[in-house]
Amino acid sequence: MSTDQLPLIISPESLRKSLADDPSSAESLLLIAVCSKEVFNTHHLPGSQLIEPAELVSGEKPATGKIPTEEQLSQVFSRVGLDSGKHVIAYDDEGGGWAGRLIWTLEVLGHNKASYLDGGLVAWVKAGLPVTDASHEIEPSDYKARIDRSLIAQLDEVKDQLGDPETVVWDARAREEYEGRKVTARRNGHIPGAVNLNWLHLMDPDNDLRLRPLEEIQAQLHSLGIDSNKQVITHCQTHHRSGLTWLVGKALGINIRAYDGSWSEWGNRDDTPIDSVSAEGQ
Repeated sequence: MSTDQLPLIISPESLRKSLADDPSSAESLLLIAVCSKEVFNTHHLPGSQLIEPAELVSGEKPATGKIPTEEQLSQVFSRVGLDSGKHVIAYDDEGGGWAGRLIWTLEVLGHNKASYLDGGLVAWVKAGLPVTDASHEIEPSDYKARIDRSLIAQLDEVKDQLGDPETVVWDARAREEYEGRKVTARRNGHIPGAVNLNWLHLMDPDNDLRLRPLEEIQAQLHSLGIDSNKQVITHCQTHHRSGLTWLVGKALGINIRAYDGSWSEWGNRDDTPIDSVSAEGQ
């Protein structure tokens, strides 16, 4: 299978077979692990490069999950050897949040050659496939990051869609965050009209953190009013967990953008409307 034929979501077994059938294809692949340095140094897919989660976010309070600067991203992706000809295989060790965030970042930068390794490092290891603790030297590239802001939902755009029947907000946080029972910001609850489907419910803990069948997820989303007929905005606290919800939406052909300011921005302002269980009960 050539890299042009690789799907957005690829199983460990399919990736392994693709590499075995056409070893030369490895030259056009760029395997990127998004995890801690400690995990990476313990075991990773042979040939992988490391991008730590903190390198994919600005880290600036209160909205720490916003995309970094073009200069920062240029440095990160040059270090791992990204160029326009590389097809990225993204994986993490937690079920897809950080890998999805990486693929979202690449799309915002105009790099659409990327696949998510379903189940990531957990599924790869459980399938008995090879790992290594050895580093893989790579020739750095001269990557120039250019952010397409139109692909990112901004605060004012999220505000403007309130009450719009053609747009729906997908809140990927836990139920207690959505309901405002867990304190994660100065103000807690959810964006009015937002629907809640926890990112953890997209993965199957009994199947090595691989995604649940997409048709099952699609039916569940449809019951919540999320489908290809709507414009969808997804978020969590810092657009880490919603990296996976964005990825699944993309895989299902949904018109989906991510709000990278997420709740750390929305919940720490005084000019943003909020619904919560306590407010709804009054």
